[in-house]
Amino acid sequence: EQLMVKHSDLLICDSKNIEKYIQTTYEKYSPKTTFIAYGAETRRSVLADNDEKLLEWYAEKGLKAKEYYLVVGRFVPENNYETMIREFMHSRTRKDFALITNVSDKFLEELKQKTGFHNDERIKFVGTVYDKELLMKIRENAYGYFHGHEVGGTNPSLLEALGSTDLNLLLDVGFNREVAEDSALYWSKKTGDLSGLIEKADALSEEEIHQYGERSSKRIRDAYSWDFICRRYLDVFLKRNK
Repeated sequence: EQLMVKHSDLLICDSKNIEKYIQTTYEKYSPKTTFIAYGAETRRSVLADNDEKLLEWYAEKGLKAKEYYLVVGRFVPENNYETMIREFMHSRTRKDFALITNVSDKFLEELKQKTGFHNDERIKFVGTVYDKELLMKIRENAYGYFHGHEVGGTNPSLLEALGSTDLNLLLDVGFNREVAEDSALYWSKKTGDLSGLIEKADALSEEEIHQYGERSSKRIRDAYSWDFICRRYLDVFLKRNK
């Protein structure tokens, strides 16, 4: 990393927090940096709510539209699965928690021992979904989306959630606030914080949820659409080639 910073003509950072880290950590090299985020699609899924593929998936997994919270991401401890599962179990929500991830037996067993999630019928590990349109529709139909990532730059899964799911509950770290701003709800890893937020989310009116969805979709359109991101890259390359 140090050599990369020292010898690069320009460092393109996909997060303002990453850019700040580079500037602070390697100040002695006076690194030249710019911020260009990762992008996300702004369209809706081509699947209808009554699409046979979608309904079959719901039936197989025991889920119903707008009756589940969702998470999509790598099955690793730093994404805070333990906190999300434990807090969900402590909440009084009647909705399900669907986890779309490629589980590892070792980490899954560790979570079983620590949380006892297998005794809570609301917790559903539903495997992976590689059908892009189906996954997009599952996101759109989620009541809410959990995002527990706390390391790295702009996370593609977060961008997809903000572009598809109306109500997003994010771990309160700089990377996530930078992306979502006021279009999401935020939680800490403090015991009881997320479980309380889940119950507050359950009590929101349809209009309140719709307003969050409008703000998150606008945030993606304005700052993270692929058209916007590609134009930023084009500007950088054209300026450097003049």
